[in-house]
Formats: sequence, C-alpha cells, structure tokens
Amino acid sequence: MSAVKNVIKDNYNMMLLKDYLRDAIKDAGFSHAEISKTPVGTRVALHVTRPGIVIGRKGTGIRALTDKLATDFGLKNPQISVVEIEKPELSPSVMCNRMQSHLERGTAFRRATMWTLKQIMEGGAMGVQITISGKLRGDRSAFEKHTQGILPRAGHHAEIIVDEDIAHVKTAMGLIGVRIRIAKKEKLIPEFEMKVEKAKKGKPDKSDKPVIKVEEIVIGDNKVEVIKVEGKKDNAESESAVIEIESKKMETIETLEEEEAKLK
Repeated sequence: MSAVKNVIKDNYNMMLLKDYLRDAIKDAGFSHAEISKTPVGTRVALHVTRPGIVIGRKGTGIRALTDKLATDFGLKNPQISVVEIEKPELSPSVMCNRMQSHLERGTAFRRATMWTLKQIMEGGAMGVQITISGKLRGDRSAFEKHTQGILPRAGHHAEIIVDEDIAHVKTAMGLIGVRIRIAKKEKLIPEFEMKVEKAKKGKPDKSDKPVIKVEEIVIGDNKVEVIKVEGKKDNAESESAVIEIESKKMETIETLEEEEAKLK
C-alpha cells in the first residue's frame, strides 16, 4: 500500500508542479516539463517558446526557479535545462495558453477559436479539434466543437500522433474550459509512400530548416543548458507581445454572428 501511496503522491506533486510552471513562466510560452532522476539530483527540462525569459537577467529567473523547485516541491538538487520549442503552433499547451489569454482579454470565443484553428493548421498540423465549454453566452452552460483537417479519434494512430491539453479560463460570465487536440504529421508512419519525380535534380535546399544550437550558461556554481532554434521568424519578445499582435490581426476575422447580421 505504501508503494501505491508514493505513486499517487508523486503524480499529485507533478500536477501541482505543472500548474505552477504554467503560471510562473506563462510569458515564456511554457509547454511542458520533462523530469527525470539522476544519481546527482533531478534533471528538469523546460520546453518553452522564449528561453531568455526563463533565464532572466544575469540568471536571476533560473536561480529563483531552482530554489522554488527545491524548497516547495521537494526536488533534490534540481538541474534545469531550457529547450526552445521549434513550432509553438503545434504545441497544445502553448495554444491553450494563448487562447486563454485572448478570452481573458474579452475576445469573443468563436473569434478566438477560429483564429487558433487557423494558426495551428498554418503551422503544419495534420488536423486539430478545439472544444470550448462553459458559460459561453448566457446563464446555461454550453459547448462547441470545431474541427479542421484529419484527426484520428481512436485506435493506435490516435495514441501516437495526437497531443492534447486543457486550460480553464475565469471570465465575468463564469468558468470556461478549452481543450485542444492536435494531430502532427511528423509522428505519422505511413503504410505506403508515394514516389514523386523531382523536376530539378540536385541537393535539397536546407535553408528553410531551423538550426538547433546548444549553449551552456554558467550561473553561480551551476551550469544551465539552453537549446535554441535559430532562424525562427517570430520576433516577439514575450507571449504577451504575441497576444497583442494577434489581437489586432484577429479583428479581420468575421464571425458567424457578423455574417448573420449582414444577411438580415
């Protein structure tokens, strides 16, 4: 029974740790954390969109985060490494956080949903499904599902290629839940492969592929490993800046209510 209690306790601590990281480094675009125990201590790999915000000026952010993980969550000698996400649009956690920020700013839920669908599909997803439920319009709870592309619902492929995450938004109307499921082409193993004749023979152009660069930053007595993606087109300094830019672009999207108003 003690072994079962330890497993439940570890899982509960991991859930609390994920909720804390989602709020603490939200502006850095937190996606997920990989935690593994080593003989030296505990290795924590943070997957974010902007590693500089996690590290902070002169390492103040990473130092405070290390102390927090050691004291409040009981991780022995945490060794943090920061990994930059290559495609934020294919991360359900990042897109849930962005949609949550749009809803908290007062954006109409259908406009935010349509914009998120568009961003994910343009990012190279095979399919996406967004479920939004709660106090959407009135006193009674409701839910809506919006799907685009190909998204396996069950079976072996659904377990392998589909990632999902859930976010909860507190609004003036009440609590709203957002669930995003993304099917990634990279994880799909096709049974058959179609051969296409190339028009030009020669070496493939690798100029558009991102370059992965690994750096080691010494902060006090610790070394922090930072894995960055060079060649990304996103120049925003933080997730808040991304939300500001997207809010302006989102105004061009026409919702169903606006289309119905024009027809009347």
